[in-house]
Amino acid sequence: MDTAKLGHIEVRNFGLRYETLKDSVEAVQSTDITVRPGEFVSIIGPSGCGKSTLLNAVAGFLRPSAGTVAVDGEPVLAPSADRGIVFQQYSLFPWKTVRENVEFGLKMQGMSRLERERASRTLLSLAGLLAFENHYPDKLSGGMKQRVGIVRALATSPKVLLLDEPFGALDAQTRSIMQQILTNMWQHLKISVLFVTHDIDEAIFLSDRIYVMTARPGRIKAEIVVPLDRPRDASVAMSSEFLALRRGLMAQIREESLKAMGGEINDVALQGLSIDLHRETLTGQHH
Repeated sequence: MDTAKLGHIEVRNFGLRYETLKDSVEAVQSTDITVRPGEFVSIIGPSGCGKSTLLNAVAGFLRPSAGTVAVDGEPVLAPSADRGIVFQQYSLFPWKTVRENVEFGLKMQGMSRLERERASRTLLSLAGLLAFENHYPDKLSGGMKQRVGIVRALATSPKVLLLDEPFGALDAQTRSIMQQILTNMWQHLKISVLFVTHDIDEAIFLSDRIYVMTARPGRIKAEIVVPLDRPRDASVAMSSEFLALRRGLMAQIREESLKAMGGEINDVALQGLSIDLHRETLTGQHH
């Protein structure tokens, strides 16, 4: 099969319901998404809308209650090395060096020591980490740890890379740098990416397309094509096209976030709350 055509994710009529001792919770319903080979696609939406649930189903950690999940026409039934995944929490082995962490999956696949070293050092160089190959994770910054996590996920040459809020714990400057590093690696490796984030700017900067999810039970509210030229750098965030996309997405996410809060909070209520808080602050200052 042509490797350039690998990594085609298809989710059709997907639904997932969590069963508990007392009741059941419908997390996602009637959802369709597609990631074409080599495409970078993000999912955004309010907290609790099922973004991570959907990603975990593509990873093979969760089985759908309804519908299908497939990669390159094969149903996803369990986790696989064909689908690399990176979480927000750092998941490195603390007793292994950076290079040993990256080589772990390759070792499990039976690759020779020389081949493992060559592959890991190539990826570490691409991520700007080669100088730290013999360091242990406790000597690395948060951004560096996450870079190692991404490189480790890529080392086994997966068809797709799945990322669940990978930069959520990083400061703004480090996050911006990590976004640039990720997009550079993606363009070099031409791998399919499905990326979950709460950050609208991040989604626009990284993506070819963005799916917006509704409040729970999550469904696809909108599919947005990002028409920004590549390669991209930080300056693109000041362009009129970027700002127009940002305004539109903010409006859609705000609407769904209000729904996620039970529909009891609206703009009038928010304005009233702001006035009340301001009055309480002034009163406290007088006392």
